[in-house]
Amino acid sequence: MAARPIVRFPDPQLRQRSAELDGVDDSVRQLVAEMAETMVEAEGAGLAAIQVAVPLRLFLIDGQVAGGPEGAPPKVFINPEILEISAEAQTGDEGCLSFPDVFVPVKRGLRAKVRAIDLDGNSFEAEGEGLYARALQHETDHLNGRLLIDQVGPVKREIIKRKLRKDAEAERQEAAEREPARRARSAG
Repeated sequence: MAARPIVRFPDPQLRQRSAELDGVDDSVRQLVAEMAETMVEAEGAGLAAIQVAVPLRLFLIDGQVAGGPEGAPPKVFINPEILEISAEAQTGDEGCLSFPDVFVPVKRGLRAKVRAIDLDGNSFEAEGEGLYARALQHETDHLNGRLLIDQVGPVKREIIKRKLRKDAEAERQEAAEREPARRARSAG
């Protein structure tokens, strides 16, 4: 198993609406295992398949965020459908693995209820509150092409875009500086 690269904004793939899965097979289980490794490595609370360039209606929520004990495996949601979002709301800083080091205040329902399919193909319902509810709503947004940047006004949106461009340029510069050393090692 290997972690997959996380698709970052402004990659247009993130705007793609994800397609429903017809069933659960070994390829889906493999994808889930790789997504779990990716999410843990990136220290995320959740990860949608579209964030690893797979446009399928599938996401994971960290096991502890989903109410399990520390070290619990991620909870898998296939073809999730939000059944209910409470009118009672919470506003809190929200981050996203596709927007590294960006956190913005987002208003979300305090509680959310979702119906989905698990890795055994069984339908289930999950209800969450607080961070769990926030993660359910955030990851469902990803499946519909809605992003963290859509939750802010135009000024904040421009600040985020500028920061991400600057970070991407710094990464390209670092990679260019490492290239001569990599070539020297492979030549020797």
